[in-house]
Amino acid sequence: MIDLVVDGRGVATLTLARADKHNALSQAMIDALTQAAARIAADRRIRVVVLAAAGPTFCAGGDLGWMRDQMAADRAARRAAATSLAQMLGALNSLPQPLIGRIQGNAFGGGVGLACVCDVAIGVQTAKFGLTETRLGLIPATIGPYVLARIGAAKARRVFMSGRVFGADEAVALDVLARAVPADALDDAIAAEVAPYLSCGPEAVAAAKAYARSLGPVIDEAIIARSVDALLACWDGAEAAEGIAAFFGKRVPNWPGSA
Repeated sequence: MIDLVVDGRGVATLTLARADKHNALSQAMIDALTQAAARIAADRRIRVVVLAAAGPTFCAGGDLGWMRDQMAADRAARRAAATSLAQMLGALNSLPQPLIGRIQGNAFGGGVGLACVCDVAIGVQTAKFGLTETRLGLIPATIGPYVLARIGAAKARRVFMSGRVFGADEAVALDVLARAVPADALDDAIAAEVAPYLSCGPEAVAAAKAYARSLGPVIDEAIIARSVDALLACWDGAEAAEGIAAFFGKRVPNWPGSA
């Protein structure tokens, strides 16, 4: 599901390794990312982390099979699943080490959320992005705090609820990406982001990151719990059940109230 490799410089590469499923976030991947984040946070030999992905897609968002399972689960199981997703995002967001996103392909839904928990995300110019949850009768719930912290309310309202797909240049304008580069320049761009940290005091870097986070939008336990409740409210509703059923049935959703 994931790979974690640490080189001799203390640079960790955390790779989403579910390429055959477009690195969609299953429960197993969510749990593996949470465990990897804990391991990284506890290892002070790790100076900087690169979040990468295998295959042509960075992350297609939440695994739709996992979402369909939530439709059949009881409320306690749904809450546990939603909480695990929220806690995974929180664990990556709060890593003491700088987290650099290597966005080598498309990122939708939770994939945009993963880009937004990175301190810096650099993507290829051909990548497409979208907060596509509303196409399924859902909302960008657990990723919402991190998306808003990254791009701000005004920019979020341009893409947060339309499900619109946008390109890398707009992702840069929205601040989802720091910059977009040709595919053959991506590794050099990531290396250039990594290099300065290796000349800095690691404890100072961790303290500076924690301080910066404390001065920005507050994402505390109450906000994370609110994001979980928002996702549960969608999973409990008729629109999500219909949207996910329509996806698997390869048909247009019959939304409540539609003609």
